[in-house]
Amino acid sequence: MKVAGKVVVVTGGAEGIGAALCHRFRREGAAFIAVADRNAEGAGRVAGAVGGVAYPVDVADRAAVEALVADVEARNGRIDLFCSNAGVGDADPDPAWAASATDAAWDRLWRINVMAHVHAARAVLPGMVARGEGYLLQTISAAGLLSQVGGTVYSTTKHAAVGLAEAIAITHGDQGVRVSILCPQGVDTAMLRNSRQGANRPDGVLSPEAVADSVIAGLEAERFLILPHPQVAGYMQRKAADYDRWLAGMRRLRARTLPLNP
Repeated sequence: MKVAGKVVVVTGGAEGIGAALCHRFRREGAAFIAVADRNAEGAGRVAGAVGGVAYPVDVADRAAVEALVADVEARNGRIDLFCSNAGVGDADPDPAWAASATDAAWDRLWRINVMAHVHAARAVLPGMVARGEGYLLQTISAAGLLSQVGGTVYSTTKHAAVGLAEAIAITHGDQGVRVSILCPQGVDTAMLRNSRQGANRPDGVLSPEAVADSVIAGLEAERFLILPHPQVAGYMQRKAADYDRWLAGMRRLRARTLPLNP
């Protein structure tokens, strides 16, 4: 897909990767950019900068997502590219216990990291299937392909999001619907800066703009898997080749980066 002339929606568009995507889509010549975020002020600021339209939307709210899609389709007749980019992350409250997160934390991340993608798919797929074309870009994380040390809920919900994206691609790919999952490792966003590990990532930290560059290349190639950190592909191969060895390696990584008694 070439973004030029396309109608695009970006959730989580007020900052970080979402804002970088909006700016890059503008440079690529998108016809319409909907900047959706629960941070109405931030969404308005980005929309003003890219000539788009701001939508104050909580992606965990099914009705709000449906209203967003309905309004964009009413204005433009279609949505060519829906970027489900909004997401949240929580560290394990007790790093010595993988199941230490509260039920409230599980519910919050499930609603945003998984159900937000479900709400978007339910809303946009009928129009895309009817037209025989459309694209879903889902920002997930390398944690959905591998794991994240000290982030049990985050990793689990991101794995679920990968499963959903695969199901959409399998079910609707022959109907003209394309799906890409964006799976970076460390990106210089507020989520990373506020995390326990911060910028101490073994494979480095990318700027949101570098991630947006990877997205444009991935969309043009219509690749399912977009990896701004290319070494993730090698980690996936090692995991598949010898799961037990991979788990042992992850335990060593954990011991180096997140001791049981920090």
